[in-house]
Amino acid sequence: MRPTRARSAPRVLATLLAGVLLSGCGGGGYEPAGPFRPLPEGAPPEVGPPPAPVPAPAEPAQPGSGEEAGDPNVVASGLSVPTGLVILPDGSAIVGERDTGRLLQVFPDRSPVRELMTLPGLDTTGDGGLLGLTLSPTFPEDGLLFAYVSTAADNRVVRFPIGGTPNPVLTGIPRGEVGNGGGLLTGADGYLYVGTGDAGDPALAADPASLAGKVLRIDVFGHPAGPGGPVFSRGHRDVTALCQDQQRMYATDEAREGPDEFDVVQEGGDGAPLFEVPAEQGGLGGCAVANGTVFLGALDGERVHVMTLDRSGAPLEDTTGEVLADRYGRLRSVVLDTEGALWITTSNRDGIGTPAEDDDKVLRIRPPGGQPDSPL
Repeated sequence: MRPTRARSAPRVLATLLAGVLLSGCGGGGYEPAGPFRPLPEGAPPEVGPPPAPVPAPAEPAQPGSGEEAGDPNVVASGLSVPTGLVILPDGSAIVGERDTGRLLQVFPDRSPVRELMTLPGLDTTGDGGLLGLTLSPTFPEDGLLFAYVSTAADNRVVRFPIGGTPNPVLTGIPRGEVGNGGGLLTGADGYLYVGTGDAGDPALAADPASLAGKVLRIDVFGHPAGPGGPVFSRGHRDVTALCQDQQRMYATDEAREGPDEFDVVQEGGDGAPLFEVPAEQGGLGGCAVANGTVFLGALDGERVHVMTLDRSGAPLEDTTGEVLADRYGRLRSVVLDTEGALWITTSNRDGIGTPAEDDDKVLRIRPPGGQPDSPL
């Protein structure tokens, strides 16, 4: 049974969304904003130990197929637990499937999905697998992506070009049956930020020598970005997503018991919760922020929570709300593109949700005025 939909502030939310989402999203189709050039990169080491045999992935997703064929918000369907999602310079997106390691290119005009490659060596037991994606800070020049993945031995960050062999960048992040984290972000400063979980052991989050329960900061080669080592902030439970605005970095911190948190990530400090989400509405797995407004994808809550922050970064009273409640099931990744549209992945085939025939999906929700049928 899905949770009861919480009360929201619809008039405030409608005004908020209309004011904060970027304008200029018309009714046109997909228009590339830059080149997409897969580049060769030799044959560096694989992700981890030789992979166990993995069942062949399902046929490539067919956008608009199944029950949602007429839904303008669905840009891809038929996926298997899409988790990581990044927007390319040309306006399309690359989506990673947690359980298969498959990478797919998805287009805003619902063109047929392109299967790009499959990451080898993943261990998908527990909540592990392909958990996060981000672009190289110099992607237009080098064509490289970074992924946060689980192997049988650890969680790690790997680097690769499309079609190339993944090259380990940061290894040895503790691996557990729960609490494997997976937040990955290319910061405005050009460093990589890696959100990890406590691997089921809360003591590791407080241990300065452990990479578990932390937000890590490294360069593109995996070296610590500061003299004190890779730990940027500590004391987290399970960092499932990271996002950033002009002033601050934020993390979704999922709890095994009690409310989830939306934290400010403070260098050298513990995660400081800005906002708590009750367990029945939580399962936070994605975040996006723009112009003071935050969007949080909720698995258990089956909605996107929305709130606005003041100039100091504190939530404003009576400005919290929600969109897409109980409409598409479990919602995870949330990313804003340059047109102000929200890209969202569903997670109904994760063993907990109740999948529809055409799940899982990638949604693209246009801002107000850009799409008459948009629930925003």
